[in-house]
Amino acid sequence: MADSSFDIVSKVERQEVDNALNQAAKEISQRYDFKGVGASIAWSGEKILMEANSEDRVKAILDVFQFKLIKRGISLKALDAAEPQLSGKEYKIFASIKEGISQENAKKVAKTIRDEGPKGVKAQVQGEELRVSSKSRDDLQAVITLLKGKDFDFAMQFVNYR
Repeated sequence: MADSSFDIVSKVERQEVDNALNQAAKEISQRYDFKGVGASIAWSGEKILMEANSEDRVKAILDVFQFKLIKRGISLKALDAAEPQLSGKEYKIFASIKEGISQENAKKVAKTIRDEGPKGVKAQVQGEELRVSSKSRDDLQAVITLLKGKDFDFAMQFVNYR
């Protein structure tokens, strides 16, 4: 019988991020505490730019955006937000969306699977993803459960389960 396998990836649905950003922009435009303070959130190339006239307000915009991401099922581990910076009279936060699993993180996950996972489960790094294979589908389920219980510093999805 052929091996069963699945892939571990770190991808974010761009449309969902866009929807969360649009919802956050709408809420910011309607909230009374953001009226007349130049508060905004928008795409700036590949990054997300948040602006306001005070550090607290720009952090509040980030909180609103994070809440909208969570509501749309996007892990906050995929959001890489910088510290607020003063630019003229405005405070700005640049945030980017992280995708792909780095070689270093892929090795950490593979080591976890080798050390704590069921015997006979193999993990191979393939570019920015990780393929996990085994003869037993139950072992693959155990690996997924194991990895969901661990706290890695990147968002993980399990795809192509066959």
